[in-house]
Amino acid sequence: MNIRAISDLHLASPANRDALQELPFYPDDWLILAGDVAERFDHVRLAFATLTEKFAKVFWVPGNHDLWAIPEEGGKGPALVGEERYRALVDLARAYGVVTPEDPFEVWTGPGGPCAIAPLFLLYDYSFRPDHIGRHEVVAWAREQNSVCADEMFLNPAPFESREAWCQRRCDEAEARLSALPEGMETILVNHFPMREDLIRIPRAPRFSPWCGTRRTEDWHRRFNARVVISGHIHIRRTDWRHGTRFEEVSLGYPRQWDQERGMAPYLRTILGEEADIQEPASALR
Repeated sequence: MNIRAISDLHLASPANRDALQELPFYPDDWLILAGDVAERFDHVRLAFATLTEKFAKVFWVPGNHDLWAIPEEGGKGPALVGEERYRALVDLARAYGVVTPEDPFEVWTGPGGPCAIAPLFLLYDYSFRPDHIGRHEVVAWAREQNSVCADEMFLNPAPFESREAWCQRRCDEAEARLSALPEGMETILVNHFPMREDLIRIPRAPRFSPWCGTRRTEDWHRRFNARVVISGHIHIRRTDWRHGTRFEEVSLGYPRQWDQERGMAPYLRTILGEEADIQEPASALR
């Protein structure tokens, strides 16, 4: 029994869809799917249908690509946007028994447990930027190094007045739910976007960080007793440690970013369980 995690399947790519179908069965394992499954509902549906057949339980949080206002194939009607799109994705997930950020936290009692798995949808508020760059300057600042996120065109925050306002609401709700956990309960925090600014290092897009999270979650791993924090989004797979907490970036990515000959299975990260054997290095930040 294991908890495994992956993100950024980007199923618009035929190669990624083929790899999904060829993924082996893990009938005793739980899977955390940390966002950016696909832009189209039919591809998200394919992921949920396939993964719930291959794993005992599946958890999902949305990424920015999942929320893009992209018309479905055939252009039937206007694309869903913002909160309406998110709620439609939640309904789709629940139709397959997938656990979402709107559902009660599940507790893992297998090897390494107990741990409450907390799927979060927190978005970002442009606060991951240098202190001397104002909010009104951030897009122009990023554009100087070709680092502007396509969310500026495709991620509509309606009915909220801004992505920042949506982020604030999501953080308020998540903070309240996490604060209500039993005292001493360890957690696995799952969010598509990194939860600490110091984990963002993207050489190919050095000024992309404003679209990567919020400073508000800087200490959540300590406040909410996190054993592991899982994220995707930046397409740089890595393990980091902060104050005794393991931070896992679990992206698959676009076809050029992973070895197609190996398939998808080697990119599943073991978070807890019988196969987990990850020791905190002596050099970890405490």
